[in-house]
Amino acid sequence: MAPMELLGEITGDRPLLVLAVKEEAQFLDTGLPVLLTGMGKVNAATALATVLGRGPRPSGIVNLGTAGALRPGLTGTHVVGTVVQHDFDGRLLAMLTGESYGAPLTLPDGGDVVLATGDTFISDEVARARLAEQASLVDMEGYALAHVASVAGVPLRVVKHVSDEAGEGAARTWRESVAGCARILADWAAENVPYRP
Repeated sequence: MAPMELLGEITGDRPLLVLAVKEEAQFLDTGLPVLLTGMGKVNAATALATVLGRGPRPSGIVNLGTAGALRPGLTGTHVVGTVVQHDFDGRLLAMLTGESYGAPLTLPDGGDVVLATGDTFISDEVARARLAEQASLVDMEGYALAHVASVAGVPLRVVKHVSDEAGEGAARTWRESVAGCARILADWAAENVPYRP
């Protein structure tokens, strides 16, 4: 497991950029602090909760990263409006316990794009078709980060750039496209994340 890495210092007057891995962050040059969480929901939640618990808290959080497209022809950069967990059976747990867990989370300033988060890298057509019934994009960290930010009361934006079509060959496609995606995400951050040094 790669340890989390915080680049820069978090202050209350600036946002924190959060990405899973250094490959996605390689072109960032905003002067803002960057948290690299590692891949997956547990790593993402643990890393963000750790830095928020240490204080000070940032003015906001922007999760930048790559995502697989669940629908044909979906490309580009998207601000996510809703995050769901695709590998968590909240309905079954509610039946067993009477409590609600893992409900979809709506993000402020998001659009109509739904992001499905899970600890499985989607690389087969059956899983892709199943997930496309509920979401447009799939990743491995978004829901966990949204949950932690919500509990901490820190505003969050989730911004994903499509790196692959979340089907057969997705792993190869991600490796081939991550540098180009990282450059686009860095450009998006430079234009859309307010910061005055």
